[in-house]
Amino acid sequence: MKKERTKPKSRNSDTKRFRHEWKYMITEAEKDDIKRRLDYLLKKDSHTIDQEYAIRSLYFDDYWDSSYDDKIMGCDLRKKYRIRIYNYSDTRILLERKCKVGNYIYKESARLTKEEFERIMEGEYRFLEFSEQQLLREFYVECMCRLFRPKVIVDYEREPYVMEEGTVRITFDKRLRAAVGWDIFDAALPTLSVFPPEQLVLEVKYTEFLPKLLQQVLPTANAEFMAVSKYALCYEKRQYLQNESCWCQ
Repeated sequence: MKKERTKPKSRNSDTKRFRHEWKYMITEAEKDDIKRRLDYLLKKDSHTIDQEYAIRSLYFDDYWDSSYDDKIMGCDLRKKYRIRIYNYSDTRILLERKCKVGNYIYKESARLTKEEFERIMEGEYRFLEFSEQQLLREFYVECMCRLFRPKVIVDYEREPYVMEEGTVRITFDKRLRAAVGWDIFDAALPTLSVFPPEQLVLEVKYTEFLPKLLQQVLPTANAEFMAVSKYALCYEKRQYLQNESCWCQ
């Protein structure tokens, strides 16, 4: 008798909410077609400005580029750390850890002040050890023991749709770019385009289930799944075009 595959259990269901995540490479024409149907089924995320918002993420990795290598090799268990802001503003700064366990993902986050962010960028990690937020304490261990350092800034604009049933979130991420420099709050930071203008990423995330009606709206089985992460693509783009060492001093 075939053993049924079950979802991994978390010791803390409040902070580790496992979700499915699908990614597709699509064109602008395919996006327009999908959007026309989504507009009748889902609602826009309340945080959008003119139907979208800008996301900027500063990714960290260790001296050996373990997070990058784990992704490229397709390891079943992997994690990556990033500091994320929205619309280039310092009003909401989040340290996030995104983990993958088999076919499931979960994300944890902790708030940072601008002063705390600046101390991290200056290499002053000691204050993290005494934080009330567990994720910041664990990030301190990574920085001290595995020599985590900034690797690349990833930019893109996101157009999000949400549905309460199944806790579904569908997003169109366009103009994926690797930034040159480290001033995360500088909206004019030079960037390197990763995809041609007509290409973008469609992401589908859901927790409980994906309604059948939405499955019929999304790309067919012949659509191109995106196996490589935004971090890996931008990391490679910046390293190749800038001819820089992977290790940021």
